Amino acid sequence: MAKQTKKPAAELTETKPIKTKKEPKAKAEQQTWPEAGEVTVKKPAAKRAATKKSVQGQEPSGSETYTQAGEIKPVEPYSLFTDFDIDLFKAGQHFKLYEKFGSHVRDYKGVTGTYFSVWAPNAQEVSVIGNFNGWNRSSHPLNYRWDASGIWEGWIPNIGVGETYKYYIKSSTGEDLEKSDPFALRWELPPQTASIVADTWYEWSDAEWMAKRYEHNALDKPYSVYEMHIGSWARSPESPEEFLTYRQLAEKLVPYLQEMNFTHVEFLPVMEHPYYPSWGYQISGFFAAASRYGTPHDLMFLIEELHKAGIGVILDWVPSHFPGDMHALYKFDGTHLYEHADPRKGFHPDWKSYIFNYGRNEVRAFLISNALFWLDRYHVDGLRVDAVASMLYLDYSRNHGEWEPNAFGGNQNLEAISFLKDFNTAVYSHFPDVQTIAEESTSFPGVSRPVYTGGLGFGMKWMMGWMHDTLDYFSQDPIYRQYHQNQFTFSMMYAFTENFMLPFSHDEVVYGKGSMLRKMPGDDWQKFANLRLLYSYMFTHPGSKLMFMGCEFGQSAEWNYKQSLDWHLLEHQSHQGLKTAVKDINYLYKTEPALYEKAFDWTGFEWIDASNLADSVLVYVRKGIDSANDLVVVLNMTPVPHYNYRIGVPAAGEWQEVFNSDNTKYWGGGVLNTSPVTTDAEGWHGKEQSLLIIAPPLGAAIFKRVPKAVPKPVKPVRKKKAL
Repeated sequence: MAKQTKKPAAELTETKPIKTKKEPKAKAEQQTWPEAGEVTVKKPAAKRAATKKSVQGQEPSGSETYTQAGEIKPVEPYSLFTDFDIDLFKAGQHFKLYEKFGSHVRDYKGVTGTYFSVWAPNAQEVSVIGNFNGWNRSSHPLNYRWDASGIWEGWIPNIGVGETYKYYIKSSTGEDLEKSDPFALRWELPPQTASIVADTWYEWSDAEWMAKRYEHNALDKPYSVYEMHIGSWARSPESPEEFLTYRQLAEKLVPYLQEMNFTHVEFLPVMEHPYYPSWGYQISGFFAAASRYGTPHDLMFLIEELHKAGIGVILDWVPSHFPGDMHALYKFDGTHLYEHADPRKGFHPDWKSYIFNYGRNEVRAFLISNALFWLDRYHVDGLRVDAVASMLYLDYSRNHGEWEPNAFGGNQNLEAISFLKDFNTAVYSHFPDVQTIAEESTSFPGVSRPVYTGGLGFGMKWMMGWMHDTLDYFSQDPIYRQYHQNQFTFSMMYAFTENFMLPFSHDEVVYGKGSMLRKMPGDDWQKFANLRLLYSYMFTHPGSKLMFMGCEFGQSAEWNYKQSLDWHLLEHQSHQGLKTAVKDINYLYKTEPALYEKAFDWTGFEWIDASNLADSVLVYVRKGIDSANDLVVVLNMTPVPHYNYRIGVPAAGEWQEVFNSDNTKYWGGGVLNTSPVTTDAEGWHGKEQSLLIIAPPLGAAIFKRVPKAVPKPVKPVRKKKAL
């Protein structure tokens, strides 16, 4: 049977009506008995009223206001929360709040309706408004719970999937607010901002992937990520202003990723974000799939198709900040509810956005529940956490006097650190076969180390230092690279202090930084040769890999989120050759154990020669568990080929070139080692055996030892017995 994310709700049993308990000194209102076939609408009191304790999925017992038998009030007292749920919520330890908060279609008293619940502890009144009641603020008031949880809830009849709604909130200061549901599963198409009643029930057919996902996500398996923005990867040539839907994207993206041999795809945030130029990083609807591209079920279909093709899915997740949109989380109940009230901790000066209050238990539960939601309901295989550095430091992007030290006088945000540890602990305890990846650019220790050893608990961390040093080195004219070789080799001084992912991300091809191709020096031939050499180095350097869309074929211009990638460039041999090179080096990475088995272990790498400054040639070994799989990598950082270039190798025998970035099919010059090369018993580079090879210009050559042929045993010939 196909795995389902959510079972259809069973009909709930009918229980007695409730009484409404007024707060002290609140003037009791006259009750009106409804006429036959009618329902009454009770005017909300000036102050919130508390209801008595209820059992899960039922209305509370006791009565003060009664309806005639068989009649249903506009808002029926109803709850999905148990006492244990409330205790966990208050403690910040309820990590599946999406099963309780928001809108949930339920049958009650023989009628289909929707249960609504929202956290607004400082509100005077909360009601549901929408098309169903003409956006009337007084017709459907929710009940305030008696347990100081700050939750408002109620069941409204004759509302189902597809209904548009918001919450009307009267703040403690009398301000009238209309807010989208923080737990809404679907939103209106921007620029509209209302929530839509929806569900995430889906019959998945990716059981085979889910059963073996741990094999694809393990740290000793290949992990090559294609980072992409859904809205600008590709568009229809007939309608370039229109986005591809999730389903249309599945038709094009899945075979492309298979062709290019990527193991995973990472989507820039697909959570609802009304402001498209934010690329998804200004999220308003944390539990909703971006409606520009289709429905929640359409996104599930895309993920399912990727899984069936053997490709993992990573989502960018943004717990670091949110926009100040008045229809969303900002000052949700009229107070700083989700954000920190102190602007030194609650306002981000770079992005003009607001920072979550990580010290508030309910906010921590909201965020961790959101992370688990995408892993649970959408079968996502990993979360890349955005802007972790901005969370870790109180003085991040702030001048002296603009931040407040922590309790120990330091600059670390202790509440955020505690939150990140809780987040990773929760993720890996519920989903041990996924990965969390930190975009963290500082030297904060232990980011990808387990929480029980004092780390933050992430599975991997972006290697930002490597990325900056490498791009700076490759931007140098080859004649000057001999003076910067220490910058190139420095990464190996700290490569194994974390589980590093090597990122060439979207951040490197925007804001005037130029495309990857335009960062390379020289004429067109040298630019493409340099870029092929750079990618060869990336895929043979320890760590997992990430490449932003367009980089694989040499997008000439910077990334423009307003339009499709320049796919027409593939009509040129230079761009097509680069794409083929990335496809082949990806395949080599996936199929050669030496490149991934010890990606985060210092025993998986060894320098052979990093001291030839004059020629700018570097040689190293990548090692797997079996030494027979060792690879020797030769990088020539200048456009001068080197013939009969001697290198030391770890073992005697024949060595075959398995990849050369100067191959003519990659638009290279064709300086290759076409035949296996046999070792000489001449010591070189500290090795007993050495080879004479050709180092291609601005090229990478990768060698693997040819396995010795094992002679087949000769069966003895039996003599026939004489007759």
